[in-house]
Amino acid sequence: MSASNYLQCKLALSIAGVLLGSAQGVFASPLAYVANEKTGTISIIDTNSDVVVKEVKAGKKPRGMAVGPDGKTLFVSDQPDNALALIDMVGNEAPTLLELGESPEGVSASPDGKYIIAASEISNAVTFIDAATKKKLFNVKTTGENPEHAVFSVDSKWVYVSAEESDTVDVIDVEKRKQVTSIKVGKRPRGIGFLANGKTAYVASELTNTVFAIDVASHKVIAKISAGVFANGIATHPNSSKVYVSNGKDGTVSVIDTQTNTITNTIAVGKRPWNMAITPDGKKLYVANGRSNSVSVIDTEKEQNIKDIAVGEMPWGVVIR
Repeated sequence: MSASNYLQCKLALSIAGVLLGSAQGVFASPLAYVANEKTGTISIIDTNSDVVVKEVKAGKKPRGMAVGPDGKTLFVSDQPDNALALIDMVGNEAPTLLELGESPEGVSASPDGKYIIAASEISNAVTFIDAATKKKLFNVKTTGENPEHAVFSVDSKWVYVSAEESDTVDVIDVEKRKQVTSIKVGKRPRGIGFLANGKTAYVASELTNTVFAIDVASHKVIAKISAGVFANGIATHPNSSKVYVSNGKDGTVSVIDTQTNTITNTIAVGKRPWNMAITPDGKKLYVANGRSNSVSVIDTEKEQNIKDIAVGEMPWGVVIR
């Protein structure tokens, strides 16, 4: 086969795969999934070309997302239905709904592959779901009001929960299945991220424009970092060297050096940047811009916004597999 015929064949197969809904199996590069809460869809971006390759329905108001350990199921919170929408990303089947507490928002997967969790704002609880069977296991009540994000520690022993209407991060002991302490931070804590080395967590407090660094071993605040206005989303670099915080009112992303816990750069993105995700190799950061209906792509080595990708209306966040 000639080189030109080979390339034509390869392109045809890629297009066919997208049309058939088998996007995950077609692209060698990771895929970024973007929840568009007003459109009720998930935009799928090929992180090699930075092009939207597909869009799927995802309930009435999708927000938090996590990819299951099978790599085929996307778990998406759907607030109006008080449920998780389970989306088969390969079979292209209609989403199935798993009932949860009232107003579910943040969703995450445990690093050990056992659990999917969802924070329910009105119920003040975190629901644990068996990632393999997709069945509900148990709920853990939290003391902080209006939990938005619930995120596992690297060793899957702890879940940190940001209480949006409080000034605390609640800590759940996964084995004990209960909250064991609360960590005082600033008003309206939101995004949470753990360094890959497992030692430190970072939490953005929106109304104090501050990021709090927390020692995971002691669950104590060890640093306070002034960020931009309405500090919100958090993403951490895979090599634990940097933390990224989205500043909603400023339309920027700030870069934190984890050795000094100081901001070293600030990058302009779209309007109302919200939640973010970074590629496994750490080279690209994807930022959901809620008021620009776009995702900004940041080259983390150059620390520059290299592209804005149009997606659905009011993108809330990004998850990458």
